[in-house]
Amino acid sequence: MRKLAAIVLATALLIPAAARADAAFQQWLQSTWPQAQALGVSRAIFDNATRGLEPDLSLPDLVIPGRPEKAPPGQAEFVQTPGQYLREPTFDRLAARGRQLAAQYRDTLARIEKEFGVPGNVVLAIWARETDYGGYTLPLDAIRTLATQAYIGKRKEFFANEFLHALKMMQDGVPRADMRSSWGGALGLTQFLPSEYYKYGVDFDGDGRADIFHSVPDALASAAKQLAGKGWQAGERWAYEVRAPQNADCSIGVPDVTMPIGEWLKRGFALADNRKLSAAEFALSASLLQPEGAYGPSFLTPKNYYVIKDYNFSDLYVAVRRSPERPHCRQQCLRDAVEQGRATQDQRGRVDAESADGIGAVQGQGRRQGGDADPRCARGLSKEEWPEGRLLADRRGAGAHAAVSRFMFCAISRAY
Repeated sequence: MRKLAAIVLATALLIPAAARADAAFQQWLQSTWPQAQALGVSRAIFDNATRGLEPDLSLPDLVIPGRPEKAPPGQAEFVQTPGQYLREPTFDRLAARGRQLAAQYRDTLARIEKEFGVPGNVVLAIWARETDYGGYTLPLDAIRTLATQAYIGKRKEFFANEFLHALKMMQDGVPRADMRSSWGGALGLTQFLPSEYYKYGVDFDGDGRADIFHSVPDALASAAKQLAGKGWQAGERWAYEVRAPQNADCSIGVPDVTMPIGEWLKRGFALADNRKLSAAEFALSASLLQPEGAYGPSFLTPKNYYVIKDYNFSDLYVAVRRSPERPHCRQQCLRDAVEQGRATQDQRGRVDAESADGIGAVQGQGRRQGGDADPRCARGLSKEEWPEGRLLADRRGAGAHAAVSRFMFCAISRAY
C-alpha cells in the first residue's frame, strides 16, 4: 500500500507539471501571433499550424532546467576524421549518380552558371551532400522543430525568426507535409532555412513558385543564388592544389594569413599541375589549407572556398565540392607506401587489417608512434606516421596530379 500511495502521489505531481509546461508553451506560441500577422500570416494558418503543438524535448541544443545538456548530433563533416568522411565507395556512388544528373540537367546547369556565375558541378555537389540528391528523407516536422528551438533553444531569437518565416511559407502555399527538416530547421533538396528561402528562393522552372522541395531546377538555382549572394566570384576557382616546400611553416595555414597567390609561389609553393596562371590569378588573395597537416595535401584557397564554407562550416564539406581529377585516395596511398617499403609498422598493420580509413583514421586522436608532432600542423600525428615526402614526389607525373597527395579529396564533383 505504501508503494502504491507513492506512485499515486508521484503521478499527481507530474501531471500538473506537464500541464503547466504545455500551457507555458502555448502561451509563448500565442505571443508570436502579432509578428506572424505582420509577415502576412492569416489567423487560420497560424491556428492550424500551432493547434495542439507540443515542444520536441528530444532535440539537441535546448536549455531545459535540471536536464544535462544534449549536444547537437554530430554532422559527419564536423565529427568524423577525413578518412571516415571521405570514403571512396560513397563518393563513387554519388559521382556515378552525379554524372547521370549532370547529363539530365545539362541545359539547366548551363543556365544557372550563366545567370548566377556558379558552376553546375558546385550546386550538384551541394545537392549530393545535403540530401543525397533528394534520396534522404528529413526526419522532423519543421514547424515543431523551429518552435521548440525558439522557445527553449540556445538561440531563441534566431529560431524565432525562422519559425515565423516557416509560418509564412505555409501561408504562401507550402504544404505542411513538405516541411520536413533537420534538427536545425533546414528544408528542401538543398537545405534552406525559411528566412533564406525568402532571400534566395528562385522559380527557375517558370511555374510561378519557388519550389525547393520538388523542383530540381528551383532548388539548384536557389543554392546558386545563395552562393552568389554570399559573395561567390564568377570565373574564379575555389582552390589551387600546391606542393608545399619542405621548410614551409604549417602554422600559417590559417584563414587569417592571406597573400596573393603569386607571393605564395615566390615562397616556394608550387602548383601541383604546373598550370600557367593569368595575371589576375597571380594577384588573387588566398590562404593556405592543409586539412591533414604538413604531410597531407596543400591548397591555396581564395574567397570562393569560404563562400562554400559559409553554406556549411566545415573544411571537409568544402573539400568534396570540386577536384580536377579522381584520386585513388587514402588506402591506395597506404598500400603504395607498403609496397615501396616506406610505410611504418603501424601503417602496414592498418593495411593488413583492410582499414579503409588509413592515415586519416587517427587524425585528431592523439596517436603517436614516435617523434614529436606539432598539433597545429600534423593534427596529432608524428611525421613517422605518414608516407615519406619522397613517395609523394615520386607519384607525381607531369600533367598527372598525384593520387597520393589528394587522398582526402575524393571529390564527387570531379565526375561532373
